[in-house]
Amino acid sequence: MPITGTRSGLAKQASWLVDWAPVLALPLAAVATGKRLPSWAFMWSLAFAIYAGFKWLSWRRCRLEIAHPPWRAAAYLLAWPGMDAKSFLDPESRVDSPRSKVWLDAVFITSLGAALLWGGARALPASYPLVRGWTGMLGFVLLMHFGAFKLLALLWQNMGVNAAPIMSVPLKSSSLSEFWGRRWNLGFRQLAHDFVFTPASKKVGVAAAGFLVFVFSGLVHDCVISLPARGGFGLPTLYFAVQGLGIAIERSARGRRLGLRQGWRGWFFMAVVTAGPVVWLFHPPFVLRVILPFMKAVHAL
Repeated sequence: MPITGTRSGLAKQASWLVDWAPVLALPLAAVATGKRLPSWAFMWSLAFAIYAGFKWLSWRRCRLEIAHPPWRAAAYLLAWPGMDAKSFLDPESRVDSPRSKVWLDAVFITSLGAALLWGGARALPASYPLVRGWTGMLGFVLLMHFGAFKLLALLWQNMGVNAAPIMSVPLKSSSLSEFWGRRWNLGFRQLAHDFVFTPASKKVGVAAAGFLVFVFSGLVHDCVISLPARGGFGLPTLYFAVQGLGIAIERSARGRRLGLRQGWRGWFFMAVVTAGPVVWLFHPPFVLRVILPFMKAVHAL
């Protein structure tokens, strides 16, 4: 019996190591090699390292819960940016083929993003580098997060795979909670919910766990944004702390009286809180030292 218990303990430790080793090792490797890379390449290597580590962990956590063929595991790990492993892997969780209009909308957004990135930014005067950088960032987000990733989701849905787009029309949010919880970057939201909110809520309660999610998000963005920029440290974390505070205000008694969770008041409060301090998230050192060199590297400038 003691031998069996020891083996069981060793097996659990080995499983934990296999689960978490990429989450720790990949970002450390990216940081170790970052000094030898251009700032924009350092940003992408660090972002991919963090993403790949948690992507692996999300699959490991549910690989035994849901019976799925090997091709689905490979597709989830290598050909899908979302983090909802259960929905993607489950062969029983099928969806209908998307309508033609949804395809056309995704193609339009992708084209608009490409036009802004490779045309709009170049058309602006070089004497306004921050404006050029912000235009390029907007174009890239439209191109990838709202465009290419949605087209990829539609391709998977056309095959019957339950792959929801990671962006779900954020401008339709009627509250700050809806924006962050159900519409903006659902891949990261899933990650934070599974690995921060769920375990933390059991120890500190739902409200505190929700705020910890924003702190976690801020720290991750600080790593990916401020570290390659070598400046602006703490500003992305401050931005997300403000988002957490905004949700606390929205859910307070006064917030309910003011109608901050619905209608035009909720939308306006969401827009002010998310867009008002966004310069803390994508701060000038990041735009000037990372985004503009990246745009030059991809011939957008």
